[in-house]
Amino acid sequence: MRCGFTTGSCAAAAAKGAAVMLLTSGIAEAAEISLPDGSRAKFQLYSSEFCYDYASCAVIKDGGDDPDATDGIRIFAKVSRINSGILITGGDGIGIVTKNGLDQPVGEYAINSVPRKMITESLRDVALEFGYTGGFFVEISAPEGKFLASKTYNPRMGIVGGISIIGTTGIVEPMSNSAIVETIRAEAKVLRADGEKRLLLAIGNYAETFIREHEEFQQRHAVMCSNFIGDALEIGLELGFESILLVGHLGKLVKLGAGIMNTHSHFADGRMEVLVTCGVIAGIELEILRKIPGCMTVDAALDILEQSGKLPELLRILSKKIAFHMNEKVHGEIKTAAIGFSFKNPLILKTDMADEIIREFSE
Repeated sequence: MRCGFTTGSCAAAAAKGAAVMLLTSGIAEAAEISLPDGSRAKFQLYSSEFCYDYASCAVIKDGGDDPDATDGIRIFAKVSRINSGILITGGDGIGIVTKNGLDQPVGEYAINSVPRKMITESLRDVALEFGYTGGFFVEISAPEGKFLASKTYNPRMGIVGGISIIGTTGIVEPMSNSAIVETIRAEAKVLRADGEKRLLLAIGNYAETFIREHEEFQQRHAVMCSNFIGDALEIGLELGFESILLVGHLGKLVKLGAGIMNTHSHFADGRMEVLVTCGVIAGIELEILRKIPGCMTVDAALDILEQSGKLPELLRILSKKIAFHMNEKVHGEIKTAAIGFSFKNPLILKTDMADEIIREFSE
């Protein structure tokens, strides 16, 4: 299946194209940018417009074979000169954050951190190429965004008025369930054929980053299981692995506390319900627990729960529930464990056998 590009990549390419036009007073037909993984991608530019004060152009979002609500929309960038620095804001069709716990603060346009970095780096490249020593003011917009926002999860998450400019890799990988599961199986088979007895699973890019940054994993190859945790556990059992260690951000991992084995938001949620249940068992005050259902993210909920002084006990209880459901999934036939983390909170969740499996990795 064909991959596509994120709204963040489109915004960065449009911004670069507009900056080139601003500094050269000519039409740019395409813009090439660097993606977070170091690769490069070239984008055709549309609706180009320039004058002395500003330049603007658009990139048409190509989501590849992913069922993407934003596929085919135009992502515009309008760039003008300022004395110094690079300032990025949103415009027509870009949502505004209204709740805590998201990538951007309340009141800010929903242009996430990685796209902001991509835009900034692309404009610095342009300034360097043309010897420009001033700054840029960038406005990102998506005219169709207001209409499309209702077809996304933005309103539920607390982003109003438009779409988000998002993406951690710059690339949209097709969400074909069967294709992803077969990819997990294929990677696991290679490891098993190479004599590996222990399977390390990563839930997404954040988990891969966490694994790379922690030397106790001994630079081991992690199989990306995405949201398909149940399928990955079954594959590990089927292929004869002796143990499985699952690593993921708590925003995903907490769902396992309710036995939810596909953590995609389209499949199920239950995050806040799990945290409240564990909080009751941990003895956290009702006044604090009443605030949890209104949280949009697990990170935001953890900030509130930490006020009780009983967050470590809550995580211990949650770890027991996660361990139970993982063990049930493999019928108790192999060892399973999980590690959950949050970049905003130093506390780490570990199920009982996590350290034991990590030690086995280093043998």
